[in-house]
Amino acid sequence: MATTRKPGPSRGGPPKSGGPRTSRPGAPKKRKDAGGRADKPKMSRAQHERARPNPNRPLREDLVLQACLEAYGGVRREGRLSDRALEFVLRRKTALYSTERRAVAERVYALLRRQRTVDFLLEKSHKKFDTLDATRQDVMRLAASRILHGEDPTYVARSSGLTGPDVSVLDRLPDAAADLDALPEAKRFPIAASLPDFLADRFKAVFGKDASRAAEAMNERAPLIVRANTLKGDRAQLQDRLAAEDVESTKPTALSPFGLVMETRLNLFSLQDFKDGGFEIQDEGSQLLGMLVDAPPTRVVDACAGAGGKTLQLAAQMKNRGDLHALDVDEGRMEDLRKRARRAGVHNVRTQIIPHEGPDADAALTPLKGLADRVLVDAPCSGSGTFRRKPDARYRLTPEDLEMHVGRQKALLARFAMLVKPGGRLIYGTCSVLREENENVVEDFLSKHPDFSVRPVAEVLGAELGAKLGPGPFLRLAPHTHGTDGFFGAVLVKAK
Repeated sequence: MATTRKPGPSRGGPPKSGGPRTSRPGAPKKRKDAGGRADKPKMSRAQHERARPNPNRPLREDLVLQACLEAYGGVRREGRLSDRALEFVLRRKTALYSTERRAVAERVYALLRRQRTVDFLLEKSHKKFDTLDATRQDVMRLAASRILHGEDPTYVARSSGLTGPDVSVLDRLPDAAADLDALPEAKRFPIAASLPDFLADRFKAVFGKDASRAAEAMNERAPLIVRANTLKGDRAQLQDRLAAEDVESTKPTALSPFGLVMETRLNLFSLQDFKDGGFEIQDEGSQLLGMLVDAPPTRVVDACAGAGGKTLQLAAQMKNRGDLHALDVDEGRMEDLRKRARRAGVHNVRTQIIPHEGPDADAALTPLKGLADRVLVDAPCSGSGTFRRKPDARYRLTPEDLEMHVGRQKALLARFAMLVKPGGRLIYGTCSVLREENENVVEDFLSKHPDFSVRPVAEVLGAELGAKLGPGPFLRLAPHTHGTDGFFGAVLVKAK
């Protein structure tokens, strides 16, 4: 894989390929099995027991609760992103079994998805809830969330260490829920949907009478989806390889021909097939947006490549032929992409760091001007289509943030349009469900670039798949209609 980067000091270290590797003097050589793979370090019996899932082993609720409190507190009071907060806590909680670690993550995410609802119910059930100390509030939040998700109230109270008046508060939750249902719809919906008011208004504008269904689906746990790397084999072959590693509970995705739904939660990164580049973790909606590029083996640009999820998908579409240019402003993400590309067996990608804006940014793009058959602009956005995976993002987003995203999206689309050759395609995508970031951006672009026109997605993906995706010229995905994360895509063709 070729790389374009500014000159700088050598990073040192052993060569990544093509040269001899040396080991530290006196270091023991790693034994290799018949397939040439180095033996894994031996695990102690205790480590094996902790790593092995055992659904019949009871949770040590005191340890689980403490980890939940630390992770949730990291999000709510320290401003950490939910995935980072969980990673930080669970990395240090080495004594937890795998089932307990999973319980911590699921309980914290479940509370974050329903946080506004839970706070309303507790404040209704306990008139002085906001005067309680922070830890006690969080214990009761976690308990209320578990009850809302169907757990037995008596067991929840006991396993949370709650007694006396606190148990009475939990007993009053059904009455508080009735109070919520009795509110006027304009007040009820934002609380029931657990959305800030301004986002609730936008959900109603986008989804209309289906707004409640859409919000409810955003508050469910997202499925775990992988994409078969077709450079290594198709989806059926991936299923066979996973079954050989005792991963048999998988089923094909309904829309993407490359996806598998993992019906049980497991550490995919530990699987040999992942290490061999056989698959990538990628939501089905993201796969469909990648399919919309329909990348030929000529010259393709992934303009906002990030860590490269769609870049690798495009490389597979191109069968490792042609030139695939992956651009981004972040060197760290580009380095992640290079590592992932090596694992996936991708070698037609050229990575390039580009400045955010200004003359240097335009100069960096000049060599590609008017030469690309496809340009994908998977623009930074609000992430409103991924709230079920990143539930805390809804509480961080402000109207000012949304306005900033829209301005950046318009600028990016206009900037990268100059790379498209006559007859080529510009594909605009977001992981947002909001009209401001989607149709409105496309309409603004077309009003200023009359040499581009919309090509309906059904003409790109085929009539059969297009019919499943729904009417209209654009790709519009949402959890309640397609089971995917929320995505938007538009194909814009440049006149010849």
